[in-house]
Amino acid sequence: MADFKTHLGFSGLLGVGYAGTAYALYGVPLPTCVLAGGLCGVSGMLPDVDSNAGKPLRESMAFAAAVVPIMMIDRLRQLNLSPEWIVLSGAGVYLLIRFVVAGLLRKYTVHRGMFHSLPAAVIAGELAFLLASGDVPLRVYKAGAVTLGYVSHLMLDEIYSVQWYRGRLRLKQTFGTALKLFGHKWWPNISTFAKLAILTYVVLKEPGWMQQHCEQHVRPAFERTAGVVVDRVLR
Repeated sequence: MADFKTHLGFSGLLGVGYAGTAYALYGVPLPTCVLAGGLCGVSGMLPDVDSNAGKPLRESMAFAAAVVPIMMIDRLRQLNLSPEWIVLSGAGVYLLIRFVVAGLLRKYTVHRGMFHSLPAAVIAGELAFLLASGDVPLRVYKAGAVTLGYVSHLMLDEIYSVQWYRGRLRLKQTFGTALKLFGHKWWPNISTFAKLAILTYVVLKEPGWMQQHCEQHVRPAFERTAGVVVDRVLR
């Protein structure tokens, strides 16, 4: 089985290629390319968050806790939140990921479960799309980086499950447990595909959703509240 450094090194090289190709051939802005390359590199650790303990879970949760609040800034601004509320929201998301989510993963996940699957790779990409800022093509590009890094981990696990032994190829017991669509237990399968269906629906409906939500709900709510306050002050 490939170790932590091998996964990180392989996904990092893919990230460099992914970023360089987009910059050289398609004129994607350099900061976006650098971010996408970094996301691809770090995403090579993500499937191992089901390892219950150790460096992959610790490093992945620390990175996610730091990066996710930053990626959410544009979303929080669209909700017309004040700078103070944006900072507090970011701190809350950091604490949630760093301690609550990490604790739940340690307690309830099983190594080589559905985190090691193709549906999980798509889910990771969809979450990245929803968090990313910019127009839709650039968000798809960043999401693709996360999916690529994730899948690279699954591919390496399968490659390392094949070994040459006494002049012939031999498959380890772990072969087929990474690049899979379904696991052996019904509940993780249902849970994974339910999340996939919900996120796919949100992703397809989401472009423009935040702006529409702000115009239809958030801004009128602020205006009503402001109107009530002004009326009471004038009275």
